Amino acid sequence: MKTIHKINMKIKQTIFAFLLLPFVFVLVKAQEQPPAPSAPKSVKIPAVKETKLKNGLTVAVVERKNVPLVTIQLLVKSGAGSEDASKAGLANLTASLLTKGTKTRTATQIAEEMEFLGGSINSGAGWNSSFITVNVMSDKLDHALAIMSDVALNPAFKQDEIDLERSQTLDGLTYNLKQPSFLANYVASKYSFDEHPAGGTPESLKAITQQDIVGFQSLYYRPYASVLIFTGDVNEKIAADLTKKYFGRWTLPKKSVLPDRVLNKIVSSPATKDVNRILVVDLPNSGQSAVNYVKYIPEGRGDKMYYAASVLNSLLGGGYSSRLNQEIRIKRGLSYGAGSSFAWRVQKNNFGTRTQTKNISAAEVAELVMVEIKRLTEGSIADVELNPRKSVLTGNFGRNLETNNGLAGAVGELYSFGLPATELNTYMNSVQAVKDSQIRDFAKANLLGGDIVIVGDYAKFKEDLAKRFPNMTVQVVKADELDLSKDNLQK
Repeated sequence: MKTIHKINMKIKQTIFAFLLLPFVFVLVKAQEQPPAPSAPKSVKIPAVKETKLKNGLTVAVVERKNVPLVTIQLLVKSGAGSEDASKAGLANLTASLLTKGTKTRTATQIAEEMEFLGGSINSGAGWNSSFITVNVMSDKLDHALAIMSDVALNPAFKQDEIDLERSQTLDGLTYNLKQPSFLANYVASKYSFDEHPAGGTPESLKAITQQDIVGFQSLYYRPYASVLIFTGDVNEKIAADLTKKYFGRWTLPKKSVLPDRVLNKIVSSPATKDVNRILVVDLPNSGQSAVNYVKYIPEGRGDKMYYAASVLNSLLGGGYSSRLNQEIRIKRGLSYGAGSSFAWRVQKNNFGTRTQTKNISAAEVAELVMVEIKRLTEGSIADVELNPRKSVLTGNFGRNLETNNGLAGAVGELYSFGLPATELNTYMNSVQAVKDSQIRDFAKANLLGGDIVIVGDYAKFKEDLAKRFPNMTVQVVKADELDLSKDNLQK
Protein backbone atom coordinates (compact mmCIF):
# COMPACT_ATOMS: atom_id res chain seq x y z
CA MET A 1 0.00 0.00 0.00
CA LYS A 2 2.82 2.37 0.86
CA THR A 3 4.44 1.70 -2.51
CA ILE A 4 1.17 2.43 -4.35
CA HIS A 5 0.74 5.63 -2.33
CA LYS A 6 4.25 6.78 -3.30
CA ILE A 7 3.57 6.06 -6.97
CA ASN A 8 0.33 8.03 -6.85
CA MET A 9 2.11 10.96 -5.21
CA LYS A 10 4.79 10.99 -7.92
CA ILE A 11 2.11 10.91 -10.63
CA LYS A 12 0.33 13.87 -9.03
CA GLN A 13 3.59 15.81 -8.72
CA THR A 14 4.42 15.12 -12.37
CA ILE A 15 0.96 16.24 -13.53
CA PHE A 16 1.21 19.41 -11.38
CA ALA A 17 4.65 20.24 -12.78
CA PHE A 18 3.37 19.69 -16.33
CA LEU A 19 0.40 21.97 -15.73
CA LEU A 20 2.71 24.62 -14.24
CA LEU A 21 4.97 24.75 -17.33
CA PRO A 22 2.83 27.25 -19.33
CA PHE A 23 2.84 29.64 -16.39
CA VAL A 24 6.61 29.36 -16.00
CA PHE A 25 7.01 29.95 -19.73
CA VAL A 26 4.82 33.05 -19.59
CA LEU A 27 6.76 34.36 -16.58
CA VAL A 28 10.12 33.85 -18.31
CA LYS A 29 8.84 35.56 -21.45
CA ALA A 30 7.58 38.46 -19.34
CA GLN A 31 11.00 38.84 -17.76
CA GLU A 32 12.77 38.65 -21.13
CA GLN A 33 10.46 41.17 -22.80
CA PRO A 34 9.37 43.91 -20.40
CA PRO A 35 6.58 46.12 -21.69
CA ALA A 36 7.57 49.30 -23.47
CA PRO A 37 7.15 52.47 -21.40
CA SER A 38 4.08 54.55 -22.05
CA ALA A 39 4.35 58.01 -23.55
CA PRO A 40 5.71 60.55 -21.04
CA LYS A 41 3.06 62.63 -19.33
CA SER A 42 3.25 66.37 -19.58
CA VAL A 43 3.61 68.37 -16.38
CA LYS A 44 2.02 71.81 -16.25
CA ILE A 45 3.64 73.90 -13.57
CA PRO A 46 2.01 77.16 -12.48
CA ALA A 47 4.09 80.25 -13.14
CA VAL A 48 6.58 81.32 -10.50
CA LYS A 49 5.59 84.85 -9.52
CA GLU A 50 8.47 86.89 -8.19
CA THR A 51 8.75 90.14 -6.25
CA LYS A 52 11.52 91.85 -4.30
CA LEU A 53 11.48 93.69 -0.99
CA LYS A 54 13.39 96.94 -0.54
CA ASN A 55 16.06 95.08 1.43
CA GLY A 56 16.74 92.82 -1.59
CA LEU A 57 14.91 89.69 -0.42
CA THR A 58 13.36 87.82 -3.35
CA VAL A 59 9.86 86.39 -2.84
CA ALA A 60 8.86 83.54 -5.17
CA VAL A 61 5.28 82.21 -5.16
CA VAL A 62 3.84 79.15 -6.89
CA GLU A 63 0.12 79.03 -6.17
CA ARG A 64 -1.62 75.65 -6.15
CA LYS A 65 -5.11 75.31 -4.69
CA ASN A 66 -5.64 71.55 -4.58
CA VAL A 67 -5.12 71.21 -0.81
CA PRO A 68 -5.06 73.85 2.00
CA LEU A 69 -1.35 73.39 2.70
CA VAL A 70 1.63 75.69 2.21
CA THR A 71 5.36 75.06 2.18
CA ILE A 72 7.63 78.04 2.88
CA GLN A 73 11.34 77.72 2.31
CA LEU A 74 13.92 80.37 3.12
CA LEU A 75 16.86 79.66 0.84
CA VAL A 76 20.21 81.25 1.71
CA LYS A 77 22.67 81.04 -1.18
CA SER A 78 25.61 79.93 0.94
CA GLY A 79 26.39 76.51 2.31
CA ALA A 80 29.37 74.29 3.01
CA GLY A 81 31.12 75.67 -0.08
CA SER A 82 31.48 78.99 1.74
CA GLU A 83 33.16 77.63 4.87
CA ASP A 84 36.85 77.09 5.46
CA ALA A 85 38.06 73.48 5.44
CA SER A 86 39.48 73.88 8.96
CA LYS A 87 35.90 74.56 10.12
CA ALA A 88 34.19 71.96 7.93
CA GLY A 89 30.62 71.39 9.11
CA LEU A 90 30.15 75.02 10.15
CA ALA A 91 27.38 75.78 7.64
CA ASN A 92 25.35 72.74 8.62
CA LEU A 93 25.90 73.27 12.35
CA THR A 94 24.83 76.90 12.01
CA ALA A 95 21.68 76.03 10.07
CA SER A 96 20.75 73.17 12.41
CA LEU A 97 21.00 75.46 15.45
CA LEU A 98 18.55 78.02 14.05
CA THR A 99 15.58 76.03 15.34
CA LYS A 100 17.25 75.35 18.69
CA GLY A 101 16.34 78.67 20.28
CA THR A 102 16.00 82.39 19.55
CA LYS A 103 16.22 85.52 21.67
CA THR A 104 12.49 85.20 22.41
CA ARG A 105 11.78 81.45 22.16
CA THR A 106 13.50 78.35 23.51
CA ALA A 107 13.94 75.23 21.38
CA THR A 108 11.06 73.64 23.28
CA GLN A 109 8.78 76.62 22.69
CA ILE A 110 9.54 76.57 18.94
CA ALA A 111 8.69 72.88 18.76
CA GLU A 112 5.52 73.26 20.84
CA GLU A 113 4.24 76.24 18.84
CA MET A 114 4.76 74.45 15.54
CA GLU A 115 3.07 71.35 16.91
CA PHE A 116 0.11 73.46 18.07
CA LEU A 117 -0.21 74.77 14.50
CA GLY A 118 -0.13 71.23 13.15
CA GLY A 119 2.97 72.13 11.18
CA SER A 120 6.68 71.37 11.04
CA ILE A 121 9.93 73.30 10.83
CA ASN A 122 13.41 72.09 9.95
CA SER A 123 16.70 73.57 8.83
CA GLY A 124 20.01 72.45 7.39
CA ALA A 125 22.68 73.11 4.80
CA GLY A 126 24.13 71.46 1.72
CA TRP A 127 27.17 72.40 -0.33
CA ASN A 128 25.52 75.22 -2.29
CA SER A 129 22.94 76.64 0.12
CA SER A 130 21.33 76.67 3.55
CA PHE A 131 17.61 76.52 4.24
CA ILE A 132 14.73 76.75 6.71
CA THR A 133 11.55 74.93 5.66
CA VAL A 134 8.08 75.23 7.21
CA ASN A 135 5.01 73.16 6.34
CA VAL A 136 1.67 74.40 7.66
CA MET A 137 -2.05 74.72 6.92
CA SER A 138 -2.80 77.83 4.88
CA ASP A 139 -4.97 79.38 7.63
CA LYS A 140 -2.00 79.17 10.06
CA LEU A 141 0.41 80.92 7.72
CA ASP A 142 0.67 84.19 9.67
CA HIS A 143 1.66 82.53 12.94
CA ALA A 144 4.04 80.14 11.19
CA LEU A 145 5.90 83.00 9.49
CA ALA A 146 6.22 84.78 12.83
CA ILE A 147 8.09 81.73 14.15
CA MET A 148 10.10 81.29 10.96
CA SER A 149 11.30 84.89 10.87
CA ASP A 150 12.26 84.72 14.55
CA VAL A 151 14.30 81.59 13.85
CA ALA A 152 16.01 83.13 10.83
CA LEU A 153 16.69 86.62 12.16
CA ASN A 154 17.13 86.19 15.93
CA PRO A 155 18.95 82.92 16.64
CA ALA A 156 20.35 82.69 20.16
CA PHE A 157 23.15 80.15 19.50
CA LYS A 158 23.37 79.30 23.19
CA GLN A 159 26.47 77.40 24.21
CA ASP A 160 24.57 74.47 25.72
CA GLU A 161 22.63 73.98 22.49
CA ILE A 162 25.86 74.20 20.48
CA ASP A 163 27.50 71.58 22.69
CA LEU A 164 24.51 69.26 22.37
CA GLU A 165 24.25 69.61 18.58
CA ARG A 166 28.01 69.14 18.18
CA SER A 167 27.95 66.05 20.41
CA GLN A 168 25.11 64.46 18.45
CA THR A 169 26.83 65.26 15.14
CA LEU A 170 30.10 63.74 16.36
CA ASP A 171 28.32 60.60 17.56
CA GLY A 172 26.74 60.14 14.14
CA LEU A 173 30.04 60.79 12.38
CA THR A 174 31.94 58.35 14.62
CA TYR A 175 29.48 55.62 13.69
CA ASN A 176 29.50 56.49 9.97
CA LEU A 177 33.29 56.45 9.75
CA LYS A 178 33.14 52.71 10.43
CA GLN A 179 30.83 52.14 7.45
CA PRO A 180 32.64 51.43 4.15
CA SER A 181 30.12 53.25 1.92
CA PHE A 182 30.21 56.45 3.97
CA LEU A 183 33.97 56.34 4.35
CA ALA A 184 34.50 56.00 0.59
CA ASN A 185 32.49 59.17 -0.13
CA TYR A 186 34.10 60.95 2.82
CA VAL A 187 37.62 60.28 1.54
CA ALA A 188 36.77 61.06 -2.09
CA SER A 189 35.73 64.59 -1.13
CA LYS A 190 39.36 65.42 -0.35
CA TYR A 191 41.23 62.90 -2.48
CA SER A 192 39.48 63.47 -5.80
CA PHE A 193 37.43 66.66 -5.52
CA ASP A 194 39.73 68.84 -3.38
CA GLU A 195 36.79 69.64 -1.11
CA HIS A 196 36.04 68.91 2.52
CA PRO A 197 33.18 66.80 3.88
CA ALA A 198 30.12 69.07 4.15
CA GLY A 199 29.19 67.43 7.45
CA GLY A 200 32.62 68.08 8.92
CA THR A 201 35.44 65.97 10.33
CA PRO A 202 35.98 65.04 13.99
CA GLU A 203 38.77 67.60 14.20
CA SER A 204 36.92 70.44 12.46
CA LEU A 205 33.70 69.97 14.44
CA LYS A 206 35.60 70.17 17.71
CA ALA A 207 37.32 73.37 16.52
CA ILE A 208 34.09 75.28 15.79
CA THR A 209 33.32 77.96 18.38
CA GLN A 210 30.23 79.97 19.22
CA GLN A 211 31.94 82.97 17.63
CA ASP A 212 32.40 81.02 14.37
CA ILE A 213 28.69 80.19 14.26
CA VAL A 214 27.56 83.73 15.02
CA GLY A 215 30.00 85.04 12.43
CA PHE A 216 28.85 82.67 9.69
CA GLN A 217 25.19 83.51 10.22
CA SER A 218 25.92 87.24 10.31
CA LEU A 219 28.09 87.12 7.20
CA TYR A 220 26.05 84.90 4.90
CA TYR A 221 22.42 85.15 6.02
CA ARG A 222 21.53 88.32 4.13
CA PRO A 223 18.28 89.35 2.44
CA TYR A 224 19.76 90.16 -0.96
CA ALA A 225 21.42 86.71 -1.03
CA SER A 226 18.24 84.85 -0.03
CA VAL A 227 14.92 83.75 -1.51
CA LEU A 228 11.66 83.15 0.36
CA ILE A 229 9.71 80.52 -1.60
CA PHE A 230 5.97 79.85 -1.13
CA THR A 231 4.30 76.83 -2.74
CA GLY A 232 0.70 75.69 -2.26
CA ASP A 233 -2.50 77.36 -1.17
CA VAL A 234 -1.28 80.97 -1.08
CA ASN A 235 -1.47 83.82 -3.59
CA GLU A 236 1.13 86.40 -4.49
CA LYS A 237 -0.47 89.26 -2.51
CA ILE A 238 -0.79 87.32 0.76
CA ALA A 239 2.77 86.03 0.44
CA ALA A 240 4.14 89.52 -0.29
CA ASP A 241 2.22 91.14 2.58
CA LEU A 242 3.32 88.52 5.13
CA THR A 243 6.92 88.68 3.90
CA LYS A 244 6.99 92.46 4.36
CA LYS A 245 5.45 92.08 7.81
CA TYR A 246 7.97 89.56 9.10
CA PHE A 247 11.07 89.90 6.92
CA GLY A 248 10.88 93.57 5.94
CA ARG A 249 12.87 94.44 9.06
CA TRP A 250 15.74 92.21 7.91
CA THR A 251 18.35 94.92 7.49
CA LEU A 252 21.61 94.93 5.62
CA PRO A 253 24.83 94.74 7.69
CA LYS A 254 27.37 97.50 7.35
CA LYS A 255 29.60 95.36 5.13
CA SER A 256 27.13 94.38 2.44
CA VAL A 257 29.43 92.55 0.02
CA LEU A 258 29.72 88.80 0.42
CA PRO A 259 33.12 87.17 -0.08
CA ASP A 260 33.57 85.11 -3.22
CA ARG A 261 32.27 81.56 -3.07
CA VAL A 262 34.97 78.99 -2.33
CA LEU A 263 35.71 77.33 -5.69
CA ASN A 264 37.59 74.17 -6.52
CA LYS A 265 41.18 74.71 -7.63
CA ILE A 266 41.58 71.52 -9.66
CA VAL A 267 42.72 72.16 -13.23
CA SER A 268 41.19 69.54 -15.50
CA SER A 269 43.18 68.07 -18.35
CA PRO A 270 42.34 65.45 -20.99
CA ALA A 271 42.49 61.89 -19.65
CA THR A 272 45.52 59.91 -20.81
CA LYS A 273 44.33 56.65 -19.23
CA ASP A 274 41.05 55.16 -18.08
CA VAL A 275 41.95 55.23 -14.37
CA ASN A 276 44.09 57.98 -12.91
CA ARG A 277 44.73 56.63 -9.40
CA ILE A 278 43.64 53.84 -7.05
CA LEU A 279 43.21 54.50 -3.34
CA VAL A 280 42.45 51.78 -0.80
CA VAL A 281 41.35 52.63 2.73
CA ASP A 282 42.18 49.46 4.63
CA LEU A 283 39.39 48.57 7.06
CA PRO A 284 40.34 45.15 8.49
CA ASN A 285 37.49 42.78 9.37
CA SER A 286 34.93 44.89 7.52
CA GLY A 287 31.95 42.82 6.42
CA GLN A 288 32.04 44.28 2.90
CA SER A 289 33.98 46.61 0.65
CA ALA A 290 32.69 49.86 -0.82
CA VAL A 291 33.86 50.35 -4.40
CA ASN A 292 33.58 53.86 -5.86
CA TYR A 293 34.78 55.41 -9.09
CA VAL A 294 34.94 59.22 -8.81
CA LYS A 295 35.76 62.00 -11.25
CA TYR A 296 35.88 65.80 -11.06
CA ILE A 297 34.10 67.43 -14.03
CA PRO A 298 34.67 71.13 -14.85
CA GLU A 299 31.10 71.85 -15.97
CA GLY A 300 28.62 73.45 -13.58
CA ARG A 301 24.86 73.18 -13.20
CA GLY A 302 24.22 75.94 -15.73
CA ASP A 303 26.22 74.24 -18.48
CA LYS A 304 24.35 73.28 -21.66
CA MET A 305 25.36 69.63 -21.20
CA TYR A 306 23.43 69.28 -17.92
CA TYR A 307 20.58 67.35 -19.54
CA ALA A 308 22.89 65.01 -21.45
CA ALA A 309 24.69 64.30 -18.17
CA SER A 310 21.38 63.63 -16.42
CA VAL A 311 20.26 61.10 -19.04
CA LEU A 312 23.72 59.52 -19.00
CA ASN A 313 23.43 59.05 -15.26
CA SER A 314 19.98 57.50 -15.57
CA LEU A 315 21.37 55.09 -18.14
CA LEU A 316 24.51 54.19 -16.19
CA GLY A 317 23.40 54.06 -12.57
CA GLY A 318 20.08 55.81 -12.06
CA GLY A 319 17.87 52.95 -10.93
CA TYR A 320 17.23 49.22 -10.83
CA SER A 321 17.32 48.81 -14.63
CA SER A 322 20.47 50.89 -15.13
CA ARG A 323 23.57 49.31 -16.65
CA LEU A 324 25.60 49.13 -13.46
CA ASN A 325 22.83 47.46 -11.49
CA GLN A 326 22.05 45.09 -14.36
CA GLU A 327 25.67 44.00 -14.68
CA ILE A 328 26.74 43.90 -11.05
CA ARG A 329 23.59 42.87 -9.20
CA ILE A 330 21.18 41.19 -11.62
CA LYS A 331 23.60 39.28 -13.87
CA ARG A 332 26.36 38.47 -11.38
CA GLY A 333 24.85 38.79 -7.91
CA LEU A 334 27.87 40.68 -6.59
CA SER A 335 25.93 43.41 -4.77
CA TYR A 336 22.49 44.40 -3.55
CA GLY A 337 22.71 47.48 -5.73
CA ALA A 338 24.99 49.70 -7.81
CA GLY A 339 24.41 53.28 -8.88
CA SER A 340 25.89 56.59 -9.91
CA SER A 341 25.22 60.29 -9.39
CA PHE A 342 26.34 63.85 -10.11
CA ALA A 343 26.78 66.33 -7.26
CA TRP A 344 26.37 69.67 -9.03
CA ARG A 345 28.15 72.87 -8.06
CA VAL A 346 27.98 76.34 -9.59
CA GLN A 347 31.05 75.88 -11.77
CA LYS A 348 31.76 72.14 -11.60
CA ASN A 349 30.30 68.84 -10.52
CA ASN A 350 31.44 65.69 -8.79
CA PHE A 351 30.66 62.43 -10.54
CA GLY A 352 30.73 59.08 -8.79
CA THR A 353 29.61 55.47 -8.98
CA ARG A 354 28.97 53.47 -5.83
CA THR A 355 28.41 49.88 -4.78
CA GLN A 356 29.14 47.49 -1.94
CA THR A 357 30.27 43.93 -2.38
CA LYS A 358 32.06 41.07 -0.65
CA ASN A 359 35.70 41.87 0.05
CA ILE A 360 36.89 39.08 -2.25
CA SER A 361 34.96 40.54 -5.21
CA ALA A 362 35.98 44.20 -4.72
CA ALA A 363 38.56 44.18 -7.52
CA GLU A 364 36.16 42.41 -9.89
CA VAL A 365 33.47 45.02 -9.26
CA ALA A 366 35.97 47.85 -9.82
CA GLU A 367 36.86 46.32 -13.19
CA LEU A 368 33.19 45.90 -14.15
CA VAL A 369 32.50 49.56 -13.34
CA MET A 370 35.34 50.65 -15.61
CA VAL A 371 34.01 48.43 -18.42
CA GLU A 372 30.63 50.17 -18.19
CA ILE A 373 32.20 53.64 -18.03
CA LYS A 374 34.28 52.86 -21.12
CA ARG A 375 31.24 51.44 -22.94
CA LEU A 376 29.50 54.82 -22.64
CA THR A 377 32.28 56.43 -24.66
CA GLU A 378 31.91 53.97 -27.54
CA GLY A 379 29.17 52.96 -29.96
CA SER A 380 25.56 54.04 -30.01
CA ILE A 381 22.67 53.64 -27.57
CA ALA A 382 19.50 52.11 -28.99
CA ASP A 383 16.20 53.90 -28.42
CA VAL A 384 14.82 50.73 -26.82
CA GLU A 385 17.27 51.33 -23.96
CA LEU A 386 17.50 55.11 -24.02
CA ASN A 387 13.80 56.03 -24.02
CA PRO A 388 12.94 54.13 -20.81
CA ARG A 389 15.83 55.82 -19.01
CA LYS A 390 14.51 59.22 -20.09
CA SER A 391 11.08 58.19 -18.81
CA VAL A 392 12.59 57.42 -15.40
CA LEU A 393 13.88 60.99 -15.20
CA THR A 394 10.70 62.69 -16.37
CA GLY A 395 8.54 60.41 -14.24
CA ASN A 396 10.51 61.14 -11.09
CA PHE A 397 10.49 64.84 -11.91
CA GLY A 398 6.72 64.97 -12.33
CA ARG A 399 6.12 62.89 -9.21
CA ASN A 400 8.40 65.10 -7.13
CA LEU A 401 6.52 68.24 -8.15
CA GLU A 402 3.20 66.83 -6.99
CA THR A 403 4.02 67.82 -3.39
CA ASN A 404 4.53 71.35 -2.10
CA ASN A 405 7.83 70.27 -0.54
CA GLY A 406 9.10 68.82 -3.80
CA LEU A 407 8.04 71.88 -5.76
CA ALA A 408 9.70 74.26 -3.27
CA GLY A 409 12.89 72.19 -3.42
CA ALA A 410 12.95 72.26 -7.22
CA VAL A 411 12.40 76.03 -7.32
CA GLY A 412 15.01 76.54 -4.61
CA GLU A 413 17.59 74.50 -6.52
CA LEU A 414 17.25 76.77 -9.55
CA TYR A 415 17.61 79.92 -7.45
CA SER A 416 20.66 78.53 -5.66
CA PHE A 417 22.40 78.09 -9.02
CA GLY A 418 21.23 81.45 -10.37
CA LEU A 419 19.02 79.82 -13.02
CA PRO A 420 15.63 81.12 -14.17
CA ALA A 421 12.63 79.49 -12.50
CA THR A 422 11.07 79.07 -15.96
CA GLU A 423 13.45 76.14 -16.49
CA LEU A 424 10.97 73.99 -14.55
CA ASN A 425 8.63 74.06 -17.54
CA THR A 426 11.37 73.16 -20.03
CA TYR A 427 12.76 70.17 -18.11
CA MET A 428 10.61 67.49 -19.79
CA ASN A 429 11.36 68.63 -23.34
CA SER A 430 15.05 69.12 -22.57
CA VAL A 431 15.38 65.55 -21.32
CA GLN A 432 13.46 64.09 -24.26
CA ALA A 433 15.64 66.04 -26.73
CA VAL A 434 18.90 64.41 -25.56
CA LYS A 435 20.51 62.24 -28.27
CA ASP A 436 22.77 59.26 -27.78
CA SER A 437 25.59 61.15 -29.54
CA GLN A 438 25.43 63.86 -26.85
CA ILE A 439 25.76 61.23 -24.13
CA ARG A 440 28.72 59.66 -25.89
CA ASP A 441 30.41 63.04 -26.38
CA PHE A 442 29.92 63.96 -22.72
CA ALA A 443 31.30 60.61 -21.56
CA LYS A 444 34.34 60.89 -23.82
CA ALA A 445 35.11 64.40 -22.64
CA ASN A 446 34.52 63.90 -18.93
CA LEU A 447 34.23 60.41 -17.46
CA LEU A 448 37.58 58.73 -18.05
CA GLY A 449 40.69 59.45 -16.01
CA GLY A 450 39.05 59.37 -12.58
CA ASP A 451 39.98 57.60 -9.35
CA ILE A 452 38.98 54.23 -7.94
CA VAL A 453 38.40 54.42 -4.18
CA ILE A 454 37.91 51.14 -2.31
CA VAL A 455 37.23 50.84 1.42
CA GLY A 456 37.43 47.34 2.82
CA ASP A 457 39.64 44.53 4.10
CA TYR A 458 42.59 44.99 1.75
CA ALA A 459 44.20 41.64 2.50
CA LYS A 460 41.21 39.87 0.93
CA PHE A 461 41.39 41.59 -2.46
CA LYS A 462 45.01 42.78 -2.68
CA GLU A 463 46.24 40.12 -5.11
CA ASP A 464 43.16 40.27 -7.34
CA LEU A 465 43.37 44.09 -7.55
CA ALA A 466 47.00 43.85 -8.69
CA LYS A 467 46.05 41.31 -11.38
CA ARG A 468 43.13 43.30 -12.76
CA PHE A 469 44.97 46.65 -12.70
CA PRO A 470 48.56 45.49 -13.30
CA ASN A 471 50.07 48.83 -14.29
CA MET A 472 48.57 50.87 -11.44
CA THR A 473 50.22 51.87 -8.17
CA VAL A 474 47.82 51.39 -5.26
CA GLN A 475 47.95 53.92 -2.43
CA VAL A 476 46.92 52.30 0.85
CA VAL A 477 45.86 54.18 3.99
CA LYS A 478 44.83 52.48 7.21
CA ALA A 479 41.34 53.58 8.25
CA ASP A 480 42.43 54.38 11.81
CA GLU A 481 45.27 56.56 10.48
CA LEU A 482 43.08 58.64 8.15
CA ASP A 483 43.40 62.44 8.37
CA LEU A 484 41.78 64.56 5.65
CA SER A 485 43.69 67.65 6.70
CA LYS A 486 46.92 66.08 5.39
CA ASP A 487 47.85 65.89 1.71
CA ASN A 488 48.76 62.21 2.04
CA LEU A 489 45.56 61.57 4.05
CA GLN A 490 47.54 60.05 6.92
CA LYS A 491 48.07 61.18 10.50
